[in-house]
Amino acid sequence: MPRLINNQLVTSLHAQSFVSEEYRMLRTNIQFSSIDEPIEVMMVASAQAGEGRTVTISNLAVTYAQEGKKVLVMDMDLRRSSLHHMFGLRNHTGLTRVLANQQAWQDVVQETGIDQLHAMTAGPNPPNPSEMLSSRKMKALLVELKEHYDVILMDTPPLLSFPDGLIISSMCDGVILVVQAGKVKKDVVKKAKAHLERVKARILGVVLNNVKRSNTRAQRGMEERSLT
Repeated sequence: MPRLINNQLVTSLHAQSFVSEEYRMLRTNIQFSSIDEPIEVMMVASAQAGEGRTVTISNLAVTYAQEGKKVLVMDMDLRRSSLHHMFGLRNHTGLTRVLANQQAWQDVVQETGIDQLHAMTAGPNPPNPSEMLSSRKMKALLVELKEHYDVILMDTPPLLSFPDGLIISSMCDGVILVVQAGKVKKDVVKKAKAHLERVKARILGVVLNNVKRSNTRAQRGMEERSLT
């Protein structure tokens, strides 16, 4: 069983903490944002690198698993993968092996050490990430995965750096946009949002990372309004 080595996985290491409660609130807001059409496949995106996208999706995945859902978290960043670090997993195989018809998806899915939560790492870097993600093989894989998992969460590259995230958004039921407070300019966030709207992605809401504790309660209200 893999060993959890990243202390940023607070929803597993400190399930009763204030931060863990915020992640559970995010999960609840997502669920209530679409009662008639359940959100089964979603991606967490950001305009730029280093905004906390991987931390957010990993902790959100844990909260879904803790609720009893069968969850798969996928690293769709085929250029600079990092999801495996969150769960202490190997990355010598993964999604790219499946898309290259070298392995079956059942052979690359790994246990995370958390009940009901599995992970598919990115695997070796390919020469053509965008082409692989937009392939018919990727679409067929997602259809098959949906038959085995209740919730599928995807970690993606920065929206303004590569087209990969926009490609993936067309396969999802919704998108969560992560923004690091005090780091990213409003115009940059608006540009990322416009890109998503251009491809008709369904934006569920925005999560602000690294908000000062004194502002957290007010900020949570902003997240709830944007998600419901």
